[in-house]
Amino acid sequence: MKRRTFLATATAALATPARGSDPVVAGTESVDAAFQAWLDDFRKTAVRSGLPADLVDRELSGLTPDPRVRGSDRNQPEFSRPFSHYVRRAASEDQAAIGRRRLASLDAAALSRIESERGVPQEILAAIWGMESGYGAAMGDQDVIRSMATLAAEGRRRVFAEEQLLAALRILASREVSRAQLVGSWAGAMGQTQFIPSNFLRLAVDGDGDGRRDVWGSPIDALASSANLLSQAGWRRREPWAIEVTAPAGFDYSVCEVLTCPLSQWGDLGVSRLGGGGWPAGNGEASLIAPTGAGGPLFLLLPNHFVIRRYNNAVTYAMAVGLLGDRIAGRPGLVRPWPEETPLSLSDRTGAQTALKSQGYDVGEVDGVMGLKSRQALRAWQKSRGLVADGYLSPDMIARLRSGG
Repeated sequence: MKRRTFLATATAALATPARGSDPVVAGTESVDAAFQAWLDDFRKTAVRSGLPADLVDRELSGLTPDPRVRGSDRNQPEFSRPFSHYVRRAASEDQAAIGRRRLASLDAAALSRIESERGVPQEILAAIWGMESGYGAAMGDQDVIRSMATLAAEGRRRVFAEEQLLAALRILASREVSRAQLVGSWAGAMGQTQFIPSNFLRLAVDGDGDGRRDVWGSPIDALASSANLLSQAGWRRREPWAIEVTAPAGFDYSVCEVLTCPLSQWGDLGVSRLGGGGWPAGNGEASLIAPTGAGGPLFLLLPNHFVIRRYNNAVTYAMAVGLLGDRIAGRPGLVRPWPEETPLSLSDRTGAQTALKSQGYDVGEVDGVMGLKSRQALRAWQKSRGLVADGYLSPDMIARLRSGG
């Protein structure tokens, strides 16, 4: 998307709603009163933080909650997209081909300079670019000030949202960006590689040398900023993010996501590189993951995988970035194919968590999200019953949990 077209569209879209002139909807009066009470209190907080009172008053004047943000924040999809469905789509050859074309359209010298200075490969940066905004095609058009205010007033993520709102106001105070330009996703992520306001202030850089940090209109600035974020988070030069591996028959998969040790120790446990060959150079430790169960691809996750998760902590996201980056770079695909998975409903997932919790396993919050605690609980339950303890929630596991084993 051309920058002039994007900014013109964003400006037109935000000219009215940014100041809160949405039609009054029946039944919203009490909600809006709560929003106003929060806003009045936040004004004082913003001024006490050192922001100019006139800027705070100007930018918050007439603000109302954004119903689109409320809807997005509260939305929990009924069906969870299976891991393999998400990753295959996100890291498809079509997406990789677009990534290669978009990289080829940029200043090669600038890209080489970014990689040399920060140590992050171009293909990883391109994969993040693709994952975050479709290579700049879908950056979001919502007013960041209004979005963060809505999230803060809702209360579920108040601390985070107020921090980002203060950061967004500081960006405006710096005059680097105008209010019309300060647009992004419903959650406040901005630009071609979706920086939250606090990360923009701390980590955005001028990659193209024009004196501005423009993560919206300059792909080079956006990629350089992402490279700076990953570099600051500990990216290790010339090391891969993961290795596809195989495990021997009878392997104890309960060590997945728990045991972290050197590659040589994984070798002692019988884990080997799928397709043959030795371990890559580097002295980092690794952890094993079986994202679609013991029958699907297995990976030893290296330090750079966890650096990618500093961008977005979801395992699916980091795996998709790594696999898409490999495709963009022209590396061979996976040796073991992804299995065919069945989508699980929200009630399936919460039911499994409830069953585990009722038997004394710590799943964390019963929310339908099979996070690390839930996966560890499932592995412990599977191991206690002599099952393959891979932590994979399949329809068969749900049926076993419901029947008590």
